[in-house]
Amino acid sequence: MRFIEVSEYGDQQFYRLTGVKRGVFELMVEVVSAARSGRGRRPTLSVADQLLLTLCYWREYRSQFHVASSFGVSEATVCRTVKKVEGALLKDKRFHLPGKKALHDGSLDLTVIVVDASEQRVERPQKNSVAATPVRKSAIPRKDKL
Repeated sequence: MRFIEVSEYGDQQFYRLTGVKRGVFELMVEVVSAARSGRGRRPTLSVADQLLLTLCYWREYRSQFHVASSFGVSEATVCRTVKKVEGALLKDKRFHLPGKKALHDGSLDLTVIVVDASEQRVERPQKNSVAATPVRKSAIPRKDKL
């Protein structure tokens, strides 16, 4: 899968695939291309393909092997690409989430969901002497009598 194929999708399909809208994707492409050093060997994937690879890896929780087979590159290339794109996006302040103080401000409308994840006892059969069958020593054959 390459960006050329995905660019033909409608806005809703593009959002469902990548998890970001086209405008945000284009902004991300600008940030990642500006962070590119320009030295060394030319990458196999274009900047848009690298960003699409990273977004698919984040969104689908697939292994790097599966993402690599989808894009026709090696696992090592996927690992390097994800790290490089993550680093470039983290350096840009526009992609940061609001901090604790912004959340306490009250300007954001948050919905709280409470999940009960308490531990439950596992029911196991009780150990007692009736359940076990005792064996007498005389029932066990000795080595010298065999």
